[in-house]
Amino acid sequence: MYESIIFDIDGTLIDTEEAVIKGLQKMLETDYGRVVERERLIFALGIPGRDSLPQLGIEDVKRAHDRWNHFIHEFFETVKVFDGIADLLEGLKNKKATAGVVTSKTSQEVIDDFNPFGLTDYMDYTVCSSDTKKHKPNPEPLLKYLEISGADPKKSIYIGDTIYDYQCARDAGIDFGLALWGCINQENIDAKYKFEKPTDILEVVETLK
Repeated sequence: MYESIIFDIDGTLIDTEEAVIKGLQKMLETDYGRVVERERLIFALGIPGRDSLPQLGIEDVKRAHDRWNHFIHEFFETVKVFDGIADLLEGLKNKKATAGVVTSKTSQEVIDDFNPFGLTDYMDYTVCSSDTKKHKPNPEPLLKYLEISGADPKKSIYIGDTIYDYQCARDAGIDFGLALWGCINQENIDAKYKFEKPTDILEVVETLK
């Protein structure tokens, strides 16, 4: 049973896939004249933009990343909190479990893209890409979370939707739960748990006094 529940954001708490991919497609077409099909961009979900953009042959990463964020906001109406997340977070609060976030978003992206959905108050700790030198799938972000929260890794679980999340948890020595509601491809993801819906997570969370 777990006392500390750590979440990824995109694809786990909020559904950002449409906005992220369409924003990237528009940036590539507008700024580089490249029409890139959706399937070739799926790899960019779950890792920082500054890591994914070089894989697309982009050299001026900062400018491209800023432009990508600009275009993401053109599709922001497609972003929503996944069904069941609010009930899950209320349930964790009632069990007095610690909840937090480890995300590939920068601190500014957390402010702009996550805070508006009203979930921030449920989170006791947040680690974003601005807080570590290395990023998912490297374990450093989760190790940083354990450091600042004081959480017991044996009583902690990381919930995410990509293989990057799984690799990060595995190498940090933390159990991993796969968020099937946001997962595009679950092959090769050897999760300890595969949760069909958010509230299923409550079944593995200890009730604290």
